[in-house]
Amino acid sequence: MKCPLCGHIDNKVVDSRTGKDADVIRRRRECLACRNRFTTYERVEDEFPLVVKRDGRREMFDRQKIFNGIMKACEKRPVGYATVEKVVDTLQAELQSSGEKEIDSVRIGERVMAELLRIDDVAYVRFASVYRQFKDANQFVDEIRALITESSERKTRH
Repeated sequence: MKCPLCGHIDNKVVDSRTGKDADVIRRRRECLACRNRFTTYERVEDEFPLVVKRDGRREMFDRQKIFNGIMKACEKRPVGYATVEKVVDTLQAELQSSGEKEIDSVRIGERVMAELLRIDDVAYVRFASVYRQFKDANQFVDEIRALITESSERKTRH
């Protein structure tokens, strides 16, 4: 680790402590050249597959982007912050454990919609309308009809 004051690379660790959630290690270091003390943080690097967009672009997985999309769909709905966090955590864990290097954004969107369908019908339709880029009211009506049909089928099975 390079000293931020003099740029020397030799230093020693004076103190190490874990962070609040034990997901980070805080280290106090002392430069062996100038005796300056500085703090570094160490954490596990998460490896996620690259997200392949519809137009072929590739970008890094962005948890916040998914979280924001779900929160927007759930706006003014009886869906709590913790529920949204859990959905994103589950999706993130699935992506991490998949072992894939790339994943289509379409698959991610479909997974989000499946979770929203389970949680809140209105949030599902909101998300689907943006995700599937509904062009007119007929597409809304078709999606709602399919939702009503599926909901009544689920009720008759139980």
